[in-house]
Amino acid sequence: MDWGMKNRISRIIKPASGRTVMLAVDHGYFMGPTTGLEQLNKMVDPLLPYADTLMLTRGALRYYIDPGVDIPITLRMSGGTSILNKQLLHEGTVCSMEDAVRLNVSCVAFSILVGAEYERDTILEFTKMVDNARNYGIPSLVVTAVGRDMVRDARYMALASRMGAELGADIVKTYYVDGFEKVVESCPVPVVIAGGKKIPERDALQMARDAVSCGAAGVDMGRNIFQSGSPVAMIQAVRSVVHDNASVDEAYDLYQDLKGNVPAQA
Repeated sequence: MDWGMKNRISRIIKPASGRTVMLAVDHGYFMGPTTGLEQLNKMVDPLLPYADTLMLTRGALRYYIDPGVDIPITLRMSGGTSILNKQLLHEGTVCSMEDAVRLNVSCVAFSILVGAEYERDTILEFTKMVDNARNYGIPSLVVTAVGRDMVRDARYMALASRMGAELGADIVKTYYVDGFEKVVESCPVPVVIAGGKKIPERDALQMARDAVSCGAAGVDMGRNIFQSGSPVAMIQAVRSVVHDNASVDEAYDLYQDLKGNVPAQA
């Protein structure tokens, strides 16, 4: 791995802790105006000081994010289907690597769907992205997406995560499941967990705590932050778990304390 790749990864996964708090706000590429992100900049701007990287689409980056903000960008490169399509996540490439370079991104992300009828399509497109990204010294993140009919267990997540790494991913994003330590132990690159659907704040903090205790390199949370009762308080509580090894009780107390002191977001 050359200097540029190492430098970009170190901007996302902080060397001091070996962990990261990724803020995922790329939902609009298949969900449209997701609750909480109707006016993306109003939600995201107050959260940026507490995120290690921002994961979003090129359109959202151009239209909503101030180019003067100093935050590493993880760019969503895959898409092609919406929540209305029965073949959700049958994704292809929707952004050129040249455009990613123009946007000065630190990482590029692509979803694969292992075990689906069309897994080959997503995997081959992902490997093309990896090759193109490496030509520019840009690391790749693979999202191990899960279809509606697939079982979410350690065996499946370990399979998909290991495949993503062996196909060239520098970072794997997957779901936390029981036995998650098996997923991490069998994957040669850093693993971060997806936040998934909105759950109670304490439960989300417990999930983050369990994941890092099992060896995860952090979280890539979206809805469990921007749909929480206080997004600014929640991202700080998540950060305390990921980077400061706070307990769930400590993190939830922090969330409650900050929630009372943070002005409501428009």
